[in-house]
Amino acid sequence: MRDGEKETASVMADFIVVRALENGVSVIGLTRGQETRFAHSEKLDEGEVWISQFTEYTSAIKIRGRAEILTAHGKVVSGKDADEKS
Repeated sequence: MRDGEKETASVMADFIVVRALENGVSVIGLTRGQETRFAHSEKLDEGEVWISQFTEYTSAIKIRGRAEILTAHGKVVSGKDADEKS
């Protein structure tokens, strides 16, 4: 494999796991290229799990709502805690 191929294969191997901690969590895929666009969107209900992979077309994933996100870099929880809501 050439260097460029290794880099592309590495990026395309990255994925995330999203577990909704409330109803209505949005997972939105954003495209690569000169202009970033929405590629796909999904709504998750509490307890549902979404596994998403970065590809040559998907460069970013946006998550709206309370969810647990697992990556190769660790775990993150998005959204506000119940005691933080105003």
